[in-house]
Amino acid sequence: MGTLNHFSFGWLTPVLSYAMACVGAALGLRCTLRGLAATGATRRNWLLTAAAAIGSGIWTMHFVAMFGFAVDGTELRYNVPLTVLSLLVAVLVTGLGLTVVCYGRHRGLALLGGGCTTGVGVAAMHYLGMAAVRMHGGLRYDAGTVALSVLVAVGAATAALWAAVTIRNVYAAAAASLGMGLAVSCMHYIGMAAVHVQLEPARTGLGGASPMEFVFPLAVGLGSFLFLASAFVALSPTAQERAGYLAAGELGVEEFPGPAAQAEFAPTGPALPEQSGHGPYGADPLGADPYGSGGRPPRQ
Repeated sequence: MGTLNHFSFGWLTPVLSYAMACVGAALGLRCTLRGLAATGATRRNWLLTAAAAIGSGIWTMHFVAMFGFAVDGTELRYNVPLTVLSLLVAVLVTGLGLTVVCYGRHRGLALLGGGCTTGVGVAAMHYLGMAAVRMHGGLRYDAGTVALSVLVAVGAATAALWAAVTIRNVYAAAAASLGMGLAVSCMHYIGMAAVHVQLEPARTGLGGASPMEFVFPLAVGLGSFLFLASAFVALSPTAQERAGYLAAGELGVEEFPGPAAQAEFAPTGPALPEQSGHGPYGADPLGADPYGSGGRPPRQ
């Protein structure tokens, strides 16, 4: 049996992974609120963004925590296709759960169906990520602990979906994000507690990529996406705020009058007399013959 260490970097990886889960949850809640206030394609786009935020936050949490996972006596590497597949699963099942809840006609059944679907999907993401681990040995799992992790995932997903469609207060949403991050972290470490490793003699080299070669750059990229998208969503006005600006008479850029409208409101002065006379140098600026004799001076 191999000796497992889940905190090889101390508390750095648990704290950082929890922060990633909270940021993804907060961004997902905010985008879901925007989607519920919109209709048509705008609602769909907000929900897709919410799914990407929550799914990538869960995935980033998992693999940041995995940086602290080590097994004495073997190197750890990751199968790239399975790792990417686990990310896609996390985003897709989150999007499916949000769709069921936001478009379902019966709120209770929609929450139950969406929570079960998303929770089982998140658990599948976790164990797909574990299946991507390559080492000199094999993994086996305690069935009871695995079942408990799936139940925690379903409960966390149901609570997250309920919060996404119910909470409207900013402070309540922040508290819900912290709770969701804690639930996802608990699900991860319960799942990791089910793992047992049986080491084998190293006969060939391990395939796949090391964590620093693939997982770390991808996690950093997703983390940057979460923080930048959070800033963008936080700074962009809601539909209610935009309506308030318009009601207060503040024009958006697209609403400023164009040249035709500006000409309508241009200041006007008294009309100049029509220029009809001609002086010795062309048009008479006074509009009349100063001599009254066709441009010739009178005789002396």
